[in-house]
Amino acid sequence: MASEAPPFWWQPVDWRARILWPVSALYGVIAARRMHKGVRKQVDAPVLCIGNFTVGGTGKTPTAITFAKQAAELGFAPGFLSRGHGGASKRPHLVDAAKDSARHVGDEPLLLAAHALVAVTPDRAAGAKLLIEQGCDFLIMDDGFQSARVHVDYALAIADARHGLGNGRVIPAGPLRAPMADQLRHVTALLRMGEGDAADSVVRAASRAGKPVFEASVQTVNPEAVAGRRLLAFAGIGHPERFYDSLATAGGEVAMWRSFGDHHIFSLPELMDLQDTARDERLDLVTTSKDAARLRHAETPPLFMGDLIELEVEAVFEDPNVPRRIIDRTVAAWKQRRLLR
Repeated sequence: MASEAPPFWWQPVDWRARILWPVSALYGVIAARRMHKGVRKQVDAPVLCIGNFTVGGTGKTPTAITFAKQAAELGFAPGFLSRGHGGASKRPHLVDAAKDSARHVGDEPLLLAAHALVAVTPDRAAGAKLLIEQGCDFLIMDDGFQSARVHVDYALAIADARHGLGNGRVIPAGPLRAPMADQLRHVTALLRMGEGDAADSVVRAASRAGKPVFEASVQTVNPEAVAGRRLLAFAGIGHPERFYDSLATAGGEVAMWRSFGDHHIFSLPELMDLQDTARDERLDLVTTSKDAARLRHAETPPLFMGDLIELEVEAVFEDPNVPRRIIDRTVAAWKQRRLLR
């Protein structure tokens, strides 16, 4: 598995995790203090945070898009707050999908921008102000759960049912962004994403803490694009094996695959190698929407994009009424805090 997260994070605790324990303990103390003591600025709009406990993909971006669609159907003007992984913007910047590149704003914001306004900045309070000035009246934070920069009216934390918390250790000994008990204190509800039992301990802990637990899965929107095809699949995301499994579920045959680091910026030689291999082996090239967004907004040869299949996904809740209920709870919490000012 190629990812920004080292493979040992997702294995039972070994000598590497033990050696890193002192650094991990210090990181955990600092992260927990930031979450508990951080000055969370109040902004004049409801704020729904879609976060997770660990480094690595858990389906946050498809889930954020689902909530944006639901909010728009309810008459809101949603806007996304994003730090923009790998992006170069320091000041609040409204994403322009026609002009911005992944190097400038990050890859997830390019996907989000197809559904609502996106403000990219490490200063989420400043980003919220910019979105509100643009007319947004419901803000969705794609990640940022641990940042403690903005008051969150509803924090939905996603737990990956397939990978759970990995080895359960805090960065750099494991994938946790802060000690689990400290993170759980700030969660409004838990969303178990996908199938598997790796998140069962998280679900039990959330239930004991009185937090609602919801279920969802990431499903393919366009399975017909790969059904019956022999594929060379490539991805630069966290946990790319889930993408390869999705292709097989959609009826495609993953004859070859190439995994790159999360948020990987593809070089021209890498793209040419992928294209040549696919041609030699008589395979169709396929990648994720997130990878395709990076490629579309880079100097990618048109011929490569013309040969590329993009697998689109969406987050589907087991109970389709849950997104609306969460939006209602978010708005109610916002109205309550306005009364208490």
